[in-house]
Amino acid sequence: MAAPQVRWSKLLEMLAREGRIEVEAAAAELGVSPATIRRDLDELGRQQMVTRTHGGAVVNAIAYDLPLRYKAARNAPEKERIAHAAAGMVKTGAVVGLNGGTTTTEVARALAARADLGSGGNETSLTVVTNALNIANELVVRRHVKLVLTGGVARPASYELIGPLATELLPGITLDHVFIGVDAFDVLHGATAHHEGEASINRALARRAQQVVVVADASKLARRAFARICPVEEIHVLVTDRSASAALTDPFAAAGVEIIRA
Repeated sequence: MAAPQVRWSKLLEMLAREGRIEVEAAAAELGVSPATIRRDLDELGRQQMVTRTHGGAVVNAIAYDLPLRYKAARNAPEKERIAHAAAGMVKTGAVVGLNGGTTTTEVARALAARADLGSGGNETSLTVVTNALNIANELVVRRHVKLVLTGGVARPASYELIGPLATELLPGITLDHVFIGVDAFDVLHGATAHHEGEASINRALARRAQQVVVVADASKLARRAFARICPVEEIHVLVTDRSASAALTDPFAAAGVEIIRA
């Protein structure tokens, strides 16, 4: 039988993929008894990683901070469409800010894949400023991208650099666009994140940008998390997926935010 930590990791991956898990199905997939799965889910519930249900578990009712590798599987097609729509807003020569997260990682990939941005050979056609180590790792090999990485202390859950060292660079630069991935976004509280350190660097990036763009699938809308990034009045565009209903997006439009559905 696998160690409990291994099973917990697999259960979280299943939860990230499906949004909910059932005891019997999880037991069959992992090759253990239902009683073992129930104990595992009880423990994850005590750690506030899942919300227990009668027959299994679901994503916590309040958005919480799964490590990035667990989040990647959630709403993947929607995030790819959002990313391509967002990347299409960028013109050659632009300076773009990207914070960490699964959707902004897809934006970085979509920017890297744009043939027109790479048509100049080794000449720089795009400048990217990011505090995300995984994004920097993907873009550093792109010769047409001038990559600027903030300093800071690495946060393993999100691969983001945070803290005072992360924000010291930013007052000396300007951005054409900043694409902000969020944990939650609503009209009353604005764009929010679970971790105050991430919110701080994201806020600093937003303040340096001519255009602030929130990239978020429908599951992030009309929700709030712990720490504010910026109020809705400071956000120019929301790029979301087609499943976002008018009831979710109309309040943002009324507040002056341009809505793009991908």
